[in-house]
Amino acid sequence: MALFFCWSPSTVRAQLEPMEIENDDLNLGGNDIFNDFKEDYEDTKVLEDENFYQYARFYNVALTIGHTMFDGNRGSAYVNEPPTFGLSLNYFINFQTSMGIGWAYSQHHFFIDQAVNGYNPDPPGAIAVRCLRFFINYRHYLDTSNLGTAITYANPYLSLSMEYWYVTNRFIDQSQLENEKGGGFGFGYGGGLEFPIKLRDTYLGVEFLIHSINFHDKYTQKYRPIVTGSGFGYQNLAGLGYTTKISYIFGW
Repeated sequence: MALFFCWSPSTVRAQLEPMEIENDDLNLGGNDIFNDFKEDYEDTKVLEDENFYQYARFYNVALTIGHTMFDGNRGSAYVNEPPTFGLSLNYFINFQTSMGIGWAYSQHHFFIDQAVNGYNPDPPGAIAVRCLRFFINYRHYLDTSNLGTAITYANPYLSLSMEYWYVTNRFIDQSQLENEKGGGFGFGYGGGLEFPIKLRDTYLGVEFLIHSINFHDKYTQKYRPIVTGSGFGYQNLAGLGYTTKISYIFGW
C-alpha cells in the first residue's frame, strides 16, 4: 500500500505541477521569451545599422591650425611660436565612437644668456625647439538626443590620445654645438565640438587637449642654476602641454 500511495497518479501530478508552472513562466502567450528577446535585439541592431549607413559619416580628414603651450618650468623657459599645424584621419565605428591617427607640428624657442650648470662659463644663447607629435586617438561623441538643439548641432565629444613627441633643439648662437634630439611618449585628453557646414560633408571643429608627456629632457640638469636656489636657470624642464586648435573637416 505504501508503494502504491507514493506512486499514485495524484502524487505524480503534484510533483509535476511546479515544473509546469516553472515552464509557463518562461513563456508569454505561448512564445519563448528568449526567442522574443533575440528577435527584438536583432531588429534593433538592424535598425541601428540602417540608420548608421544612411545618416552617419564613415571617415573624416581634418586640417588643423592652433596654438601649443606649456606650463611649469618648460612653460617658463619656452617662448611659443604659433601656429601649430596638424593633419588627422578618423574612422567612425558607430554614431558615438571613432578612432583616428594623425600628426601635429609646433615651434618654440628659449634663451639661455647666462651661465648654467651644463654651459659654464659660456651660455648657449638662443635655442630653437621643434616639436613633431604623432598620435592615435579615441573619441566618444556624447548622446545629445535629450538636450537642446544647439548642443546637438555642435556634436560635442570627449577625446583621449596616445602620443609620441619628437623634439629637436637647435643652438642658433652656438653653431658648433650639435642639435639635441629625442622623443617621449605621452597622453592627451580633452574634448571638442564639430559644427556642420554641410551635413556628412564638411564641418568646423574646435578642440582643446591637455598633454602629459615624458620628454627625453624632462629632468635635464643642463639648465639648472650654478648655485642651487639662486641665480638664472631652470631646475628641469617639466610641465604639461596644452593645445587649442581649429579644424576644417572633410567627411564622407
